[in-house]
Amino acid sequence: MPAFKLPALIALALLPWGAMSAFGQAGYEFYREPISYQTTTANNSISDLQARIDKGDVTLDFHKTRGFLDSILKELNIEPSTQALVFSKTSFQIRPINPSNPRALYFNDDVYVGWVPTADKLEFIAADPKLGSVLYTLKQTESEKPVFARDRGACLQCHATRRTKLVPGPLVRSLYTSASGQPVYNFGNFLSDHTTPFKHRWGGYYVTGSHGSMVHMGNMFVSRDDDPDELDLTKYGNRLSLSRNVHADNYLVDTSDIVALMVLEHQSQMQNLITHAIYEEERAKHYDQTFNLTDDGGSDFTKRRLARSVENLLKYMFLVDEFPLASPVTGTSSFSKTFSRREPITKSGKSLYQLDLQTRMFRYPLSYMVYTESFAVLGPRTTALLHTRIKQVLSETVSEEDAELFAHLTPPQKQDIKEILKETHSTLGKLFE
Repeated sequence: MPAFKLPALIALALLPWGAMSAFGQAGYEFYREPISYQTTTANNSISDLQARIDKGDVTLDFHKTRGFLDSILKELNIEPSTQALVFSKTSFQIRPINPSNPRALYFNDDVYVGWVPTADKLEFIAADPKLGSVLYTLKQTESEKPVFARDRGACLQCHATRRTKLVPGPLVRSLYTSASGQPVYNFGNFLSDHTTPFKHRWGGYYVTGSHGSMVHMGNMFVSRDDDPDELDLTKYGNRLSLSRNVHADNYLVDTSDIVALMVLEHQSQMQNLITHAIYEEERAKHYDQTFNLTDDGGSDFTKRRLARSVENLLKYMFLVDEFPLASPVTGTSSFSKTFSRREPITKSGKSLYQLDLQTRMFRYPLSYMVYTESFAVLGPRTTALLHTRIKQVLSETVSEEDAELFAHLTPPQKQDIKEILKETHSTLGKLFE
């Protein structure tokens, strides 16, 4: 231990950014400058919808069973086929959730909607170009001009943790769940994304679809007396319809599609990595300006931080370490067909939205989230470094390290991805002209 002590304010400023959340009444580090999460005005799909409601440009219809849900999904261009049903009591509205009355999740590229039949609120997470993700609720009370209430911290207990990369954002968790819907936490739980083995996915979710010999935790109820290592997961998979216990007539569709779930879990962590990269650049700028270290593109400290966030984002967006499919996967709704037909698309018919579902999730292993507004507003230092790395990864000759890390990208796949980007992405396409 050194014999001297730094002045308190300087010592605090030099702490790793993630560690600063333990200090002060603000709680989360991103509450403070330069993010100022709680006091910065939001600008996202939900705030835009609220503005249109306030102006009288939009009127939301109120359904007798689902309240504002149907009307909001239509306004936000969210397909009902994205529906995922969660019977674990893992929402703040835990009381009405149970295996007969699961929580429904719906999503598009930048908004996630949660609805529980008979619950008094709808739940939302909206991707925000500056703030990353902003959480809202909406009372399910008929009103001419309903008001979305921005979360002031309660939801962040789950939605701003290490599981979300220490930023506000969505996540898909897999938990051993009892027949009452109560998670059995002492059995453990898993974060689900495209790297997670199938056998650890979707605990507490209903899952409809076929997946051959692969097993998962969906559709399964456990007892506290069970041994989690002895559970026979083969009994719960390859179900083409929902459990008869579900009050399916309450929901928009009668599926909880396995392919929609796969896309949801990929997208949720991609969103969090984008948010983390946005935050890191803002923090880097603030740190370097505070200590007058702006020469030569910033301090070595912030350069290392930005490089790390870029590498993490780069690996995820190219689906490094994706869990390989041992059997073909087929959903039970229109989701796969609708998703694969999305634009933009090349003249030859290639798209980052096209699914493979034979040995991997996407036909072309690059995340479609590169088309989102959040990706477009990554900071200039992050963008420059990321562009350099993308060009290196997709080049014909790569470093020994990249050759090993991105070995799953075959030369034909690289050519296809470059073709897609050249024809469909205004900025990434320029890297290959």
